Parts: sequence; structure tokens; C-alpha cells
Amino acid sequence: MSLTTPTDLLDRLNWRYATKKFDSTKTIPADIWAALEESLVLTPSSYGLQPWKFLIVTNPDLKAQLQPLSWNQAQVSECSHYVVFTIKKNLTAEHVDHFVARTAEVRQAEPESLAGYRKVMVSDVVYGARSLSVNEWATRQTYIALGNFMTCAALLGVDTCPMEGIEPAKYDTVLGLPEKGYATVVACAAGYRSEDDKYATLAKVRFEKSEVIETL
Repeated sequence: MSLTTPTDLLDRLNWRYATKKFDSTKTIPADIWAALEESLVLTPSSYGLQPWKFLIVTNPDLKAQLQPLSWNQAQVSECSHYVVFTIKKNLTAEHVDHFVARTAEVRQAEPESLAGYRKVMVSDVVYGARSLSVNEWATRQTYIALGNFMTCAALLGVDTCPMEGIEPAKYDTVLGLPEKGYATVVACAAGYRSEDDKYATLAKVRFEKSEVIETL
């Protein structure tokens, strides 16, 4: 298998920035977008429970509804694909059972053989101490997906901008999430930078490595 070199990886991460202005005439090609969707699907999560759903917004009318709920940031409308990261609220034993059934299907195992694993998950996220803050836990899982998505996009030459400047509850209403049991956490615009986005040429500002990394 051909691996990305350390130099290539760092080049792509230095190329990446929070794009402030997208070229609205450019659309992410279907094959590249398909790979980015798979990167979302392949995101790791605690226990593998995947407590999320990713909503891909490309409809211009829907983008126009979301932009005023996003501090009126133009990236929402200008980008090619707008990803809304949501959590599945208040995980239940049924969700765990769904995951166990899927595991048995994919790995060609008997569901009964996973009974111990199911018990551990249910006793933690459904009935255990974690259940008291399970939506917060799910939110942290979703940020893993956001980081994974942005890194994969950079490797494929796609620009992104993570969007926390949004009104999640109002997003939920527009997207019809409450009746589906989901809630908005964060969003991410994806597409291609405009040639006149002044932020594209600014040097990255990071603390020295010695300040943020300590080897023990």
C-alpha cells in the first residue's frame, strides 16, 4: 500500500485553513465527495456506537434558510457542500441492539456471542453514570468526525471551514430534527477557496511545539 509521506501530510495540513470565502462556481466532483462521505462513515467512535447523523446540504434554498442562523456567514451559501453534524439524543438500548445486530451481520457472528459487549455498552451509556451526560458524550464523539472530515478533505485538496457560529436549536427546527431524535452540534462548509480570499495567504499562528507537546 502506498502511504502519504510525512512531508506530503504536513504540506496538506499547512495548506488547509478555515476558508472564509468560497468560489460558488466550483462544485466538489462526485468521486471526491463520495470519498469524503465515506470518511464520515469510517470515523471512529467510542464503542463504535456512532451516535450521530451527518446531513449534507446542497440545496440552495435550504442553505439560504440556514445562513441567517449562522451569524449570516456567507460560507454557508457559497460552499459546494454544507455538512451539519448532529447527535442522536439520549441513546437507548435499542440503538445498542441495532449496533450489535450490525456487528454480527458484518462480521458473520451470532448476536448471542456479543452479549457481553452489549451488556458493557448498555450498563455504561444507557443506564450507567455516563447516561447522565450521554448527549455531551455524543457531542464529543461528533467532533472526532469533524476533525477527521477536515483532515481528509485537505488530503484531497478540498477546502473547509468549521462552523460553530450557528444557532443549533434553530437549525434543528429548519431541518426537522426534534421529531427524529437528533440535535445539531456543529457544521462544516466544504468546497474550493475563492482566489480573493485574503485569509488563504496568511501564515498559520501556532504556539511552539515545546509549549503544547510534552514527552513523558
